[in-house]
Amino acid sequence: MLKEWKSGETDQEAGQAAPVDRIHLGRYTLGDSVLEREILGLFVAQVPLTLETLKFATNDKDWGVAAHTLKGSGRAIGAWRIAALAQQAEKLGGIGDREACLGIIHEIEEASAEVEAYLARTFPPLSG
Repeated sequence: MLKEWKSGETDQEAGQAAPVDRIHLGRYTLGDSVLEREILGLFVAQVPLTLETLKFATNDKDWGVAAHTLKGSGRAIGAWRIAALAQQAEKLGGIGDREACLGIIHEIEEASAEVEAYLARTFPPLSG
């Protein structure tokens, strides 16, 4: 049985707060670890596409839609750090401050890498 994470609980292997709130996610998956793996895999696959939209946004609307989308999907799976960073990106209001935009993108990339590593540790590859 996979370990369930409580909000604020640490990922013992990584020695830091778990990047995904499994209790929150479990409310939507009814504790189905196969479904959790699938949802987290979809999230990890989608984040780079959203980051590309942020990186190459040519207007405030594109920036805002991408940030809002990432905020919502992060909240949906319990990736609180990513959701908070996406909210900060959304509050920037657009692409006017390029340095701030690049900084928040970098932080989101780091948080995404943490979720990806967590996924790999928590849900080892299925043997086929």
